[in-house]
Amino acid sequence: MPEDACRLFLITPVIRDAAAFLPVFEAALEAGDVACVLLRQNAPDEGEAKKIIRALAAPAQQRGVACLIEGDARLALHTEVDGVHVDFGGEALDSALKQLKPQRIVGASGLMTRDDAMVAGEAGVDYLMFGGPQADETADSIVERVAWWADIFNVPCVGYAHSLTEAAALVQAGADFVAVCDALWEDPRGVGPVLKDLSQILAKTRQAAQ
Repeated sequence: MPEDACRLFLITPVIRDAAAFLPVFEAALEAGDVACVLLRQNAPDEGEAKKIIRALAAPAQQRGVACLIEGDARLALHTEVDGVHVDFGGEALDSALKQLKPQRIVGASGLMTRDDAMVAGEAGVDYLMFGGPQADETADSIVERVAWWADIFNVPCVGYAHSLTEAAALVQAGADFVAVCDALWEDPRGVGPVLKDLSQILAKTRQAAQ
């Protein structure tokens, strides 16, 4: 695979039952060129959170897929995942960078302005994500910000696709990774066909641009 090929960044639904989600998750890991997964969970306590994270991180890491969790650097260390994904602002990002770098990955989202993105990049994050499952941002806005960032900066960027049809524009804009969540897990065709289609979109769009 070319070094500059755009790859997939999977964001899970909020998980409470790892055993129920595991078969679907493993099918997704097998179906496409997945570089990274962001595990989201809503366990009632830390003990249950660790069980969920470990149950899902293992099959990802066994396949060479980086596994991140949301926000909690200490929990990332305790569960031996590859890093954390943190919303920009407040102390969470600074804390994650201090606790995890350089051994583990720290990514940032919630970047409301270009200044936010530049501050996060200068702080030492490993990637920036524009858009997200809970971000109130249009597809056009995400594409515009990905193109701006990719044209100027070297820190990798992730563009979030609300639907599969948005993926090609993100690749054309220069995204290093395309992130998907609901567009994958809620598609009635199942994760296998969706990820195969998405992988083809990414590959064809990159080839057409070369």
